[in-house]
Amino acid sequence: MSASHNPGGPEGDFGIKFNYTSGEPAPESITDKIYGETQKVSTLKMADMPDVDLNKHCHGKWRARGDAPPCACLGLPVASLCLALQIGSSKFGDFELEVIDPVEDYMAQLKEVFDFEALKKFVARKDFKMIFDAMHAVTGPYATRILVQELGAPASTVKDGVSSPDFNGGHPDPNLTYAKELVDIMWGANAPTFGAASDGDGDRNMILGNGFFVTPSDSVAMIAANASCIPYFKGGLK
Repeated sequence: MSASHNPGGPEGDFGIKFNYTSGEPAPESITDKIYGETQKVSTLKMADMPDVDLNKHCHGKWRARGDAPPCACLGLPVASLCLALQIGSSKFGDFELEVIDPVEDYMAQLKEVFDFEALKKFVARKDFKMIFDAMHAVTGPYATRILVQELGAPASTVKDGVSSPDFNGGHPDPNLTYAKELVDIMWGANAPTFGAASDGDGDRNMILGNGFFVTPSDSVAMIAANASCIPYFKGGLK
């Protein structure tokens, strides 16, 4: 369920975001068929079961690096990491609810694509500093786990990394208008070398350098031009 970069909840957006075979948004030819099937629904069957308290799953197995309890990990609030880093399950008759850890699964995928040891060395360089603005959206726990805990960047690298249902009253659209706080940092004195932001559901980004903006098409072109440096593309672009 995703509200993308619009506030979710009972008074906001709520729906299923369906991507197609190559990750692109589903074409209307598909979504129209899905909508057509909804018009055929004649009966709704409701389960009579108690509300599920997701927070109780915090006793689940701790999968982050180290043995620190969630409230001590990086000094972040438990709520910012609970669903991302805790797992557990509950059963209600034949129905089972399982809370999974998408952050760990995502990082495992990234490690098949990028050279994490090389990235750790790069992040540790004294002449490199970065900042990532999660804009109080879904990518905050991912950024904290990957950039800070795995690659060793300072905790201050992640800006607005605590996810909020209404994005803390902001609009998580990564552009020069809505990510103005990040822009001001990157154009300010002692600006980091690299800056980035992502949108509400993490499928779009903005890249900034010290005092300059990188258009999305240019960032993709830079990746393509240097694809041979990425282990996943050693055999060529796929």
